[in-house]
Amino acid sequence: MSPEEWTYLVVLLISIPIGFLFKKAGPGLKRWGAAAVGLGLTLFTCGPHTLHSLITILGTWALIQAQPCSCHALALAWTFSYLLFFRALSLLGLPTPTPFTNAVQLLLTLKLVSLASEVQDLHLAQRKEMATGFSKGPTLGLLPDVPSLMETLSYSYCYVGIMTGPFFRYRTYLDWLEQPFPGAVPSLRPLLRRAWPAPLFGLLFLLSSHLFPLEAVREDAFYARPLPARLFYMIPVFFAFRMRFYVAWIAAECGCIAAGFGAYPVAAKARAGGGPTLQCPPPSSPEKAASLEYDYETIRNIDCYGTDFCVRVRDGMRYWNMTVQWWLAQYIYKSAPARSYVLRSAWTMLLSAYWHGLHPGYYLSFLTIPLCLAAEGRLESALRGQLSPAGQKAWDWVHWFLKMRAYDYMCMGFVLLSMTDTLRYWASIYFCIHFLALAALGLGLALGGGSPGRRKAASQPASLAPEKLREE
Repeated sequence: MSPEEWTYLVVLLISIPIGFLFKKAGPGLKRWGAAAVGLGLTLFTCGPHTLHSLITILGTWALIQAQPCSCHALALAWTFSYLLFFRALSLLGLPTPTPFTNAVQLLLTLKLVSLASEVQDLHLAQRKEMATGFSKGPTLGLLPDVPSLMETLSYSYCYVGIMTGPFFRYRTYLDWLEQPFPGAVPSLRPLLRRAWPAPLFGLLFLLSSHLFPLEAVREDAFYARPLPARLFYMIPVFFAFRMRFYVAWIAAECGCIAAGFGAYPVAAKARAGGGPTLQCPPPSSPEKAASLEYDYETIRNIDCYGTDFCVRVRDGMRYWNMTVQWWLAQYIYKSAPARSYVLRSAWTMLLSAYWHGLHPGYYLSFLTIPLCLAAEGRLESALRGQLSPAGQKAWDWVHWFLKMRAYDYMCMGFVLLSMTDTLRYWASIYFCIHFLALAALGLGLALGGGSPGRRKAASQPASLAPEKLREE
């Protein structure tokens, strides 16, 4: 592990006991205490580069105050433009930010764009109410008022997920501050249930990264190996990649769970990133609060089982970095300048690559996803429904195997980063996934397969094992 990875791990682990301290605190202590801890961590890891996050916050707040009815698009343009400046600092002869500054800036961009959208929704609801003269009462997910500058700063620097996620909306943050009877919200048992696989994943990461180091792929000697060895190598590289993020995101979720952050009654049917989808009245007494069943789906960032064992490329995206996937679907995919599912996905993947950074490997990897989506969608709709139940089962296993190899292949671009290294590796295995996807797409079109966005979801199982085997 690099020094930066050790720092991330320490920050994640100390967030857990800090969460237990804040859980039963009042709204004021939660707001300013959590912001003080987050700002302290930012100053400690980022130093003077903390100024970048402050400039981004102040710019977004100014846009919200100036144009509340259109601040979402303005905030998206401002924060993404600042990301370009932020990544070009070394080219401009300015000090290069630390990796921790980049992590803070990434999560902050998501939070500020979401905040602007929530304020815009509030403003439009108020205008509609004034025009009709009729008040509907509290609306699910709507803010009570526009946050002040200090409230915006406290949300932005809240220590929860400040470097690794999960992403959360301002409404989720407010619900945590105003949580009725927080002592009745379970933390310890959900935390233990969530944390138990993390040590195993950590050991698997250390073992796989030691036996199959990524640096080997950058050496000339690697390309003297036989083709099967080169093909196989991407499997343990992606395995180590997954194990690393499983540990980080599980630890980040545990920090939230310790604080009771993102806890909602099961009846609210909360979604990762978005929060409750059904109105659920707050409990009126500690006894009623204790009688409710809660979950932490709002801050769930990874479904390890779903990622590894779902059948389709499309589903694999949904189980990975789940709160960020919700953000991309809500604020990028829905407003994409296209109607086709594949083209909307391509637009979303392009902006996702830009959000991650300017390294060519991000773009090569993310922009391979729409091709895989189109190929699996066309071929599945053309053939799978015509097979017997046994044939469909065999199809699913083959589909799962190819899905995993596609993600192995794309992961190489994500970790190698440079265009030279990525294309060199892909060329050494003859761009096999690209050609396989093109062949599958051509066959699907020839057989009259429908568009991926139009096929029935019920025609494909989500995973290869019964639901009862899924990780809790």
